[in-house]
Amino acid sequence: MVLILAALKRRKTLCEGFTSGSTGISSPVNFLDQTQHKALAVAVFGLVFSKLSVLVLAPDPLPFSKDTPQEIKEYMKIVAVFYWPALYYPLLACGTRHSKLGYVLGSLLSWTHFAVLVWQKLDCPKTPELYKYYSLLASLPQIACLGFLCVKYPLLFLKGAEANGSEDLDSSYYTDYVKLILKKKKSNISTSIRSDKPKLLERITDTVKSYIYTPEKVFRFPLKLAISAFVSSIAVYQVALLLVVLVIPTLHIVRAGIDEKFPFLLEGVGIVLSEDRMEVVQIVIHYTWCLEVCYLCGLTLACSFTFIMLMRSMILHRSNLQGLYRGDIYNLYNCQKSVCPSQTGLVCWMGFIGYQAAVISLGMVLQTLVFFICFVWLVFLIIIPILYGQNLILFQVAAKAWPVWVTLILATALQHVTARFAFIKKDAGTTRLEQQRQSVPSDLPALPDQHHGGVDSSHLEDGHHGPL
Repeated sequence: MVLILAALKRRKTLCEGFTSGSTGISSPVNFLDQTQHKALAVAVFGLVFSKLSVLVLAPDPLPFSKDTPQEIKEYMKIVAVFYWPALYYPLLACGTRHSKLGYVLGSLLSWTHFAVLVWQKLDCPKTPELYKYYSLLASLPQIACLGFLCVKYPLLFLKGAEANGSEDLDSSYYTDYVKLILKKKKSNISTSIRSDKPKLLERITDTVKSYIYTPEKVFRFPLKLAISAFVSSIAVYQVALLLVVLVIPTLHIVRAGIDEKFPFLLEGVGIVLSEDRMEVVQIVIHYTWCLEVCYLCGLTLACSFTFIMLMRSMILHRSNLQGLYRGDIYNLYNCQKSVCPSQTGLVCWMGFIGYQAAVISLGMVLQTLVFFICFVWLVFLIIIPILYGQNLILFQVAAKAWPVWVTLILATALQHVTARFAFIKKDAGTTRLEQQRQSVPSDLPALPDQHHGGVDSSHLEDGHHGPL
């Protein structure tokens, strides 16, 4: 199919008389420019990344090799890193030609991949990797991306000439964008009358909006940035799934193994929770359930925090790109330079995607660990002691250390009150410091020497300073 697409491309180039100057079918610049279908490229890159992210734990990295020996397994993983992108590359190449033949080939390929993947998961839903359903859950992004391609390619074929990617340049989008930017806004008299300092509610609202990405009608993200955001989302899903699979089934096994013999084990290490053995079993089961809830809460908070920071980065990208579109290059780069796409920039962008996915994966693990420890402290040292009225160790320590807390509160309050009422003064809408000590000038004459006599001060009265 790649050869067919290359022949179609060569034929089109010959018919145009080599005037277009476009690159070949194998050039990555050809299918990552702004005239290509963004949804196709995002789906294919998400498909490739989803497959590559599970290679570390896969028993057989390549599909045509079973029971891979341990001594060559790592080499097979290196081969698989090149094999899977080459396997899914035609899915993206079929959409670069904007022709019905390419859409037909893309539909055939996507339906074939989708049918084979679904057939494999239905035939073997359980695998011995970490958890019996881990392989099925890890392949859900692949199934979703292939399912989208199975629907998108037939739709492009039915649209025909309307699906040409060049319509993006001929549409009224850019005209509407310039009109909205240059549109004269109505002056609001009330905003000029009120003070320049925004209210507390407005500042809170602006802060919340700066972390929630809302699409704008007159702005479209570039294709590379959309792929980066989608790959990062898949990385969050894969890492979260791995963290759940590694811990939650183990806690279930431990909880199921707690029986009447477990109190004897606790008594052997000097822990006596109750005289009734069944009550001890119930207490330990309840505590393990609390640990599971704390871990899931920490993981959920880590995922939410990661997505919020991802939206924050997208908002900053959008503001920087809008500045570049306005020609504000100096404020972004602190120097005048031209911004144009190149193959070097494409390689740097691909490296950035890999670095971003690695940082998100590592950050998810660290955030989950930190949040889990915080939730454990909150539940076992504050919530459970308050509910049962026992083991109030933290509150007892805080009660005995009340002079420390009172001193900290008074010192902090005294500093703020003194700075507010004694050292800061507002005059005509401006804030300035008061109670400033006058500094001693450094050009005063030297003190008189007791051994060599005094210094004549007549020259000081005339405004002349003698040599120091």
